[in-house]
Amino acid sequence: MVSPVAEPIFGSVEDVMTRLAETGYLCDKATATTVYLADRLGKPLLIEGPAGVGKTELSRAVAQTAGAELVRLQCYEGVDESRALYEWNHAKQILRIQASSENSWEETKQDVFSEEFLLTRPLLTAIRRTEPTVLLIDETDKADIEIEGLLLEVLSDFAVTVPELGTIVATRKPFVVLTSNATRELSEALKRRCLYLHLDFPDEELERRILASRVPELPEAIAEQMVRVVHVLRGMQLKKLPSVAETIDWGRTLLALGLDTLDDAAVQATLGVVLKHRSDHERATAELKLG
Repeated sequence: MVSPVAEPIFGSVEDVMTRLAETGYLCDKATATTVYLADRLGKPLLIEGPAGVGKTELSRAVAQTAGAELVRLQCYEGVDESRALYEWNHAKQILRIQASSENSWEETKQDVFSEEFLLTRPLLTAIRRTEPTVLLIDETDKADIEIEGLLLEVLSDFAVTVPELGTIVATRKPFVVLTSNATRELSEALKRRCLYLHLDFPDEELERRILASRVPELPEAIAEQMVRVVHVLRGMQLKKLPSVAETIDWGRTLLALGLDTLDDAAVQATLGVVLKHRSDHERATAELKLG
């Protein structure tokens, strides 16, 4: 089996940081280094971390900077091979069989199990593409463990066997990103095939830079106050900690309201942008001493 070609996207770690920043994705050097190595070595990149830290957004940024198509497999409990790899268009096959009643079964079988009736799903779609591709396997930890066996097979050889058509081998290896919120432990076998990156919430300095990049009209003083409050909230025992995306939404909210300071009244009035559970509101209101 001929190994698929992996064409590098980035020239250096600094190139990763610069080009991702041009898409609006700001990252630290550790993240850029891991992305660069995954690209250079042609290895899948497994990104773990809490929800809302930019795991999925990183794969989108890589696709954008590479001019690549983003092919996404969204994992969930019960996702199976037919949703991940391929399935046959059974309705169309039945119509063709009915229309071919005069032909022998061998002739009809060759006809209905052909490319015309094959419905490709994300994994097979990514393998068959000859143009630059980023394959995102999102929230891998939500899938059943059986899917990990399928991923091991596909990510080892970048090939898929369709019994009726033979083995389909990638000619151009996609840049593969797997994300996980760590709700369950992924298998050691899957982890061995990947480079690993743990993404956590950014520190205050990086989050201020992200906010300035995404909401440039927001006054710097308010941005500093916002980021400080968000980091206090993330230190509380909340059901859902505020994500970076919610920090950005909060900045846009304050801008839309024309607020020029983030006092207690402004925080109380807009807390629903960053906290989405009643118990979190009550805890934050008490601990921030609002109202």
